[in-house]
Amino acid sequence: MHNHSHSATQENIGPKYLWGIALNLTFVAVEFGYGMKINSLSLLADAWHNLGDVAGLVISLVAFTMAAKQPTNIYTYGFSKATILASLANCILLFIAISSMGHEAYVRFSHPEATSGITVSWVAGIGCVINTLTALLFMRNSELNSRSAFLHMAADAGVSLAVLIGGLLITYTGIEIIDPILGVLVCLVILVGTINIFRQSFRLSLDGVPEGIDITVVEKRILQIPGVKSIEHLHIWALSTTRNAMTAHLMLEDTLSASDQEAIKERVRQEIEGEYVHHCILETSLV
Repeated sequence: MHNHSHSATQENIGPKYLWGIALNLTFVAVEFGYGMKINSLSLLADAWHNLGDVAGLVISLVAFTMAAKQPTNIYTYGFSKATILASLANCILLFIAISSMGHEAYVRFSHPEATSGITVSWVAGIGCVINTLTALLFMRNSELNSRSAFLHMAADAGVSLAVLIGGLLITYTGIEIIDPILGVLVCLVILVGTINIFRQSFRLSLDGVPEGIDITVVEKRILQIPGVKSIEHLHIWALSTTRNAMTAHLMLEDTLSASDQEAIKERVRQEIEGEYVHHCILETSLV
């Protein structure tokens, strides 16, 4: 039943991700092309920004695809954790891009170069439309990754709008330094988001407790169940960017029968699974 629900989710959401990837990847190619053609740092920085978004959509789509794959004798937990590694790789690529754009901006501040403000504006305008359309694809979906994609694309539409306005300012004022300033601002937006994603991905890659889960709260909820005296070896880690696992050794009252112990384990699963974790392994001892 659990695998079936994931397949249904993938079937419903997959086409939206494919449309989002196709739209944004096409625009990235256009934006890179015109950015290099007219020598616009703001367009090139925004293109890297949008390329990072495409990578994020791909990672989310891979998460759904991987979740549907069955574990093997070697990969007994399945392949979902590849999404965490992919997220780390995406962050590293973005850090490299930010460094490159930052160096180019430094050069441009010293030696401003002419660029076509009107071209910057209409290319950024296309980006604003595409990001808005992509955001609308995910607007009514409550799944966490889809909700995140909606908020991210909505913010990106705002970045493209800022670049559009900057292009108009270049056109009507002739101040060329506006372009590297916009490039730096876009790089800062990318940097803030990338640092946050890198921090979370690095934490998950080391099997740290996922953000949003307080292990002391989980422990208190389990200890409130009648018959549970204490908990040892409580571990919570990420199987993927969307699924968590937990193991725990429950110390139970020594008067409990085997059926009572099984009932307590089932109660713990009901309390924890779904809200905190999706895969729960419990061991019990009587004390």
